Amino acid sequence: MYPKSIQKLIEKFTKFPTVGPRTAARFVFYLLRIPKEEVNELLKTISELKEKTKSCSFCFNQFEGGGNLCEICSSPTRDKNILCVIEKETDLISIEKTQKYNGLYFILGDLVDFRKGNKKLTRQNELIKRTKNLKEIIIALNPTTEGIAATLYLERLFEPLKIKITRLGRGLPVGGELEYADEETLSSALESRR
Repeated sequence: MYPKSIQKLIEKFTKFPTVGPRTAARFVFYLLRIPKEEVNELLKTISELKEKTKSCSFCFNQFEGGGNLCEICSSPTRDKNILCVIEKETDLISIEKTQKYNGLYFILGDLVDFRKGNKKLTRQNELIKRTKNLKEIIIALNPTTEGIAATLYLERLFEPLKIKITRLGRGLPVGGELEYADEETLSSALESRR
C-alpha cells in the first residue's frame, strides 16, 4: 500500500500511547509536507531530549540539570513527610498546577503489566524504600481499571507500615485520567482525599 519508508514510520508512530494507524499516517504525511529544515529541527530536538533529560533518583520525574534529584525533590520547602504516588509525569504536572500539594512524589510508571496479571508493580521495591519516616501516603492513581486495582494493592501493601494512607477524593470521573482533569477538579480531589 504505502512505500516501505512511509509504512516503517507509521509503525514507529503507532508505538506512541493512544496513536493508532490513522493518526500515525497523518503524522507521516505531515512530515512529508513540511520543509526539510523543520524535519531536521524536529530530529535535533528529539536528540537533545534524550541527551539532556534524566530521571530523578527519588521520584523518577524527568528533569534537566545537575545532581540526581529533580527540582521538587531537592527543594527545601517541600514537605518530606508526605508522598503522593502517581502513575506518570503528566499526573505530577497536573497536581502541581493546583498549588494545593507541597509534598514529594513517586512515579510508579505504566500500569499495563499490572493489568496483565503481574501482581508486582514495576517500581514497587523502590517505592517501599521511600516510605521510611513518612506521615502520609496519598495514592493518586487514575480511576481506571488498572489504577483501581493498583490502589487496592498498594493499600494492602502499606497497611502494615502504620502510616496514614489516603486517596484522592471524589470528583475525578471513573475511567478518566489526571492529565485531562481541570485544576479545580484536581484541587477539590486533593482537599477531600480520604
